[in-house]
Amino acid sequence: MEIKVDNLNQTLLEETFYVLSKKNCVFRVRLTRNGLCLVKESEKNIKEQIIPIRDIVGCRCLRSKKQPKGCTCQSIPHSSSLEVVEDTSGELDDSDISAYLYVYAYIFQISKSSHKRRERTIITLRFRSFDRYEDNHKEAQKWRMYIKKLIKGDNVANILPITSNNQKEDKRLLILCNPKSGAGKGKQIFQQKVVPILQEAEISYDLHMTKHANFARGILEWHCGVINGIFERWDWKEAIKSVPIGVIPGGSGNGLARSIAHHCSEPYLPSPTLPSALAAVRNNFAPMDLVRVETTPQIMFSFLSVGWGLLSDIDIESERLRMLGGQRFTVWSVARLIGLRSYGGKLWYLPTDVPLTIPKEHFSYQSNPGSNLDLPAEVHLETQTGRERVDSWYSANSRKSMYFSATGSSYQSTTDSLIGDSSHGRDRPVVHGPASQIPCLTAPLPTSWKCISGRFVMVHASYQSHLGEDCLFAPEARLNDGKIWLLIVRAGATRSQLLHFLLGLSTGAHASTQTEAPIELIPVNAFRIEPDMTESGYMTVDGEHVQYGCIQAEIFPELGRVMVP
Repeated sequence: MEIKVDNLNQTLLEETFYVLSKKNCVFRVRLTRNGLCLVKESEKNIKEQIIPIRDIVGCRCLRSKKQPKGCTCQSIPHSSSLEVVEDTSGELDDSDISAYLYVYAYIFQISKSSHKRRERTIITLRFRSFDRYEDNHKEAQKWRMYIKKLIKGDNVANILPITSNNQKEDKRLLILCNPKSGAGKGKQIFQQKVVPILQEAEISYDLHMTKHANFARGILEWHCGVINGIFERWDWKEAIKSVPIGVIPGGSGNGLARSIAHHCSEPYLPSPTLPSALAAVRNNFAPMDLVRVETTPQIMFSFLSVGWGLLSDIDIESERLRMLGGQRFTVWSVARLIGLRSYGGKLWYLPTDVPLTIPKEHFSYQSNPGSNLDLPAEVHLETQTGRERVDSWYSANSRKSMYFSATGSSYQSTTDSLIGDSSHGRDRPVVHGPASQIPCLTAPLPTSWKCISGRFVMVHASYQSHLGEDCLFAPEARLNDGKIWLLIVRAGATRSQLLHFLLGLSTGAHASTQTEAPIELIPVNAFRIEPDMTESGYMTVDGEHVQYGCIQAEIFPELGRVMVP
């Protein structure tokens, strides 16, 4: 253990840098496997700060920009007046032979009020030990290569010489942007919050703007990404274990993004996009449970929740208030409490102490990454109707879009050939995936299942901790705990009990004070809902409206992978 600590603290590179904005002040900078150690020496004292590698997203070598005509140049410019550009720019200041290394970090901080947050920090290192820019640039590039290797977790024992070939990043992101999510600020969020971090990390990407429901599924049957798009691929077994999925919050709920941050103890507010953007550039991932959902017309794979009753009513009916953002849920919750509804039917569930047909280890590839994933394959035919072609004017390059491009990145409207249409000329695309471990929807259930019959205000199942940014639905849930958390609210619940329940969702208090008989939160492996079809209502999967009727779901532990900070 001591040898490991010594190796982490071993100095890889060391240099002394002068502070541009202050006289008689220098920094001694040491690079170790742990991070950058900054030792500030002034006339009065010495201060030391460590920037952990895990907080650094990237670094870039830049050169000073040519000063405007008529400007009195300084031999050592102040940091406030220094402007830098790429060394390929035509605006280079040839009089400055220095090479500048910009290191971008998001440092974990705890405020005086004990609130956690990340603070963006830029460390500027000015290399000017040599008489030629080329030599200074070579030294700066050496530091850059070491830092980039450490960020990726690669071996730094042998650093290759700097060439145009090995400077290129081998990672490329596929980004799907829904411009109509939430309050309709998807494009703005991507441009202002996400692109700067991608540029700091020098991550190339392909951007596709979604146009209509299920649009992303068509793209990802080819590119491999969102969950149900992956399960429409013939090679889904390889795709599901080789491509992690990330989500950057831009909608009204943002339950998965909030759950990921909660799982990793990562600060989420006041910058909800930051944890997801950091996860995308750092290439960290964790296994995540997926749930196979079966309805009468289709089979899908879900990452968040299945709902029937009150919360689904609020979710779907508040769509007319989408311009309010997340506040639409609060407004409609009040309306639904006033006009309280209940629904008749049967609820079946399989408790977690009763195993599913196939043991977890038979399909959990994360427990042994070197083994072959051997899931029983299933083919299900799902009818697709009414899919429109995507018009090219909707490209991010249109005049209505305001994007600036990172090097090597591309923007596509996905109008060409097969990309915009997941059916590829078929009315019934093939959906693959692991075979069910429970009886089909029309078959009777074993006696090991428990049944509740009567009227319900709601039945809502979640496999993540949060259903929304301020909705801590299942405080004990984790990304890969192998459980479905089933909340049952029977028709006997009063409006007062329901009000306390809804208020408790923001803190998770509803789960710790379940003393009321009509409200129950239990972990299960699978469940089935059989509603009374003489009534109408809403059912949702991951917040999306599905056909009202019989529905069942079962857990597949650690089947997916998700990007984490």
